[in-house]
Amino acid sequence: MALIHAAAFPHDAWDAATLAGFLTQPGVFGLIDSRGGFVLARLAADEAEILTIAVLPEARRQGVGGTLLQALLDEAARRGARAMFLEVSTANLAAGRLYERNGFVQVGLRARYYDDGYDARVMRRDLR
Repeated sequence: MALIHAAAFPHDAWDAATLAGFLTQPGVFGLIDSRGGFVLARLAADEAEILTIAVLPEARRQGVGGTLLQALLDEAARRGARAMFLEVSTANLAAGRLYERNGFVQVGLRARYYDDGYDARVMRRDLR
């Protein structure tokens, strides 16, 4: 997972220790796609949050991200989530389009949220 994250986010990658730390937290779960991607999310009460979704550059535009996202939404709903939230950089246009195509709507904006100075779009999707 750390290798995939490093390839997907070379300037802001999470290392193996960070990812392992997330996986030990209550409510955190993830899914892996053998084509080169994974997603981590956290469930608290009836809300879930995507922590990260990472796809190898060579596996992009092959449906990996969409497959992971849909499987995650299904699993979160199965676990009792009624809504899914996420934050995405305003600079990450491809991810923003993926989320919009999958029913997410922007519900907020966090100014200069990321280290590179970009804003974070806060997005939400109803899972009912």
